[in-house]
Amino acid sequence: METLAAALLGFFFAGYFVLGGADLGLGMLLPYLGRDAAERQRVTSAIWPVFLANEVWLVAAVGVFIGAFPRLESDVFTGLMLVLVPLIAGWVVRDAGVWWRVTGGGPAADWAIAGGSWIASGSWGWLIASLLNDSPTEPTSAVYGTLTTLFVLLLFLAHGLAYATLRLSGAPLQRALRLTGRGAHSVVLTSVVSAVLAVLAGARLPLAEHAAGDTALRLLVPVCLAVVPLLVAAHLWLWRVVRRGGLTPPVLF
Repeated sequence: METLAAALLGFFFAGYFVLGGADLGLGMLLPYLGRDAAERQRVTSAIWPVFLANEVWLVAAVGVFIGAFPRLESDVFTGLMLVLVPLIAGWVVRDAGVWWRVTGGGPAADWAIAGGSWIASGSWGWLIASLLNDSPTEPTSAVYGTLTTLFVLLLFLAHGLAYATLRLSGAPLQRALRLTGRGAHSVVLTSVVSAVLAVLAGARLPLAEHAAGDTALRLLVPVCLAVVPLLVAAHLWLWRVVRRGGLTPPVLF
């Protein structure tokens, strides 16, 4: 059961890194891809329908981590608190910016999306560096953390550009294609690298030594296994609905 729980954790975390990394990368690129209000609205509309669905993968990963490895969860969250605080702050600012833009926000909302995306992505880089460290429950060294963070930032930028070629149209699409060429090949490459990086980071955690008892795992793992096909099917349905260009954001006020 511990092996299945670890596999589920890796699957959900890799899924978020592929899907969430794409919309974070697109948010980082908002000032480049959108040169006026209409273009920035077009870019934001490509983030809006899917970013909440992408975050479900992270929620599932955290749920498995807390439920299946509770003793390790406490050590990791406590030891990496200085990394997790800016990660959560950037995540909240980015999400707030997207909703603000949906409800008619102007340049301030765009800066919140871009700034929050950069903060969250950089924090993910430092978190990955810490997990790959010899002691995954403590922050890594400044040099190694900086290099890994730069790599993750570049990866998310490339992934966001590749994602843009699938979701945008018009001038923003042309700007993305100038840097990526044919987007289908780019998105496959960046997705594979993102997934592998997430799995490698998770594999450094001493999961087997900190697994929950058999009773808890026998309750948690079957439920998660049943959720996987529903989650995948729902995500595929959402992509089929939104297609290129995204849905028109709702007018809430």
